[in-house]
Amino acid sequence: MNEIEILLNRRWVLKSEDKELYYKVRDAVGELRKYSTDKLGCQIIDNSTLVKMEKIPVVPEPFMGIIQFSSKEEYVFLCILLMFLEDRDAQEQFILSQFTEYAASIMPGEITDWTVYTNRRRLIRVLRFAVEQGLISVTDGTDELFMDDAGGEVLYENTGASKYFMRNFPKDIMGYTSPDDFRESEWFDVDEDRGFARRHRVYKRLLFAPAMYREDGSDEDFEYLKNYRGRLIEDLEQMFECHVHIHRGSAYLLSGEDCRMGTVFPGNNSISDILLICFGEIRKKIEQKEWKISQDEMCVVDRIAFEALIKNVKKDFGAGFSKMYRDMPEGEFVENVIGEMERWMFIKMENETHQIKICPLTGKIQGSYPSDFIGGRDNEQ
Repeated sequence: MNEIEILLNRRWVLKSEDKELYYKVRDAVGELRKYSTDKLGCQIIDNSTLVKMEKIPVVPEPFMGIIQFSSKEEYVFLCILLMFLEDRDAQEQFILSQFTEYAASIMPGEITDWTVYTNRRRLIRVLRFAVEQGLISVTDGTDELFMDDAGGEVLYENTGASKYFMRNFPKDIMGYTSPDDFRESEWFDVDEDRGFARRHRVYKRLLFAPAMYREDGSDEDFEYLKNYRGRLIEDLEQMFECHVHIHRGSAYLLSGEDCRMGTVFPGNNSISDILLICFGEIRKKIEQKEWKISQDEMCVVDRIAFEALIKNVKKDFGAGFSKMYRDMPEGEFVENVIGEMERWMFIKMENETHQIKICPLTGKIQGSYPSDFIGGRDNEQ
């Protein structure tokens, strides 16, 4: 794995966790910064603590959240933790009750009622994430004590990395009034028509997400793809072991065998196999003209019809699934499959109209069982 892939794969490289890798990446920072600034418009931070590429997406997607979190309250606790650590030196220790008291003073009310088990569980999930990311480390004790009782204590140590966790904003965010302000802040005082701004958007959209769809951003981005197609493909395929596919309304960066940039689909897991079978069934619906494709390469179907297709997949091919998915209740199975499809940008939910938009990425890959598969429909799949 080359150094640019390392920075794209990780939040950061901490010296305290992997000194050899830290020096390997830091030694290459000069060339990395040149490429990152020119192509992506991403800042690289390097100091005695860490090396980090600030990866700010152009289009925020559902999968870009913290997968360990399942509630908005956990994001609140994370922000409070970052505020708490801001006033502490690196290697300074603190006990859990110091933080819970601080959190209650910042955000008084039900959210910080530590007698409530749900609040304690959410806080522990945040603290475990912070330990995993290298923001803090456990010096003594176990968080299971606090999970069982609000009086449980753990001794933590601040690593000093927390001050680099959040991005640097070009303006005072206290004046922001909506999520769109954060999305647009990167381009304040910048003429978006200028070539470098478009280049940054296109490279980011290709590298930071499974797919780039025309409808999600500026039409100028696809004009850039049209005008600089050859140069962009050559540049990306030389830098990474990948293939770039550009279509009328979508574009993709497909990883090669030796590419180690991010998580790939399909993974070596059962849910990927299930999705591949679903994509094959979706393709049949489209080829048989039951489901229509629009000019933007999208296919919009009623959610009930889409769920029925997934239920039929479980019914017809479930014998080949892992035990967990074979035994999973039908409703839960459908929600799991739809959630995974949305996470990988194969579909988009149209909740207001109770429809599902099937994206063209779905047509790029599919799977099937051997013709002699016993559980297959009419023994043909």
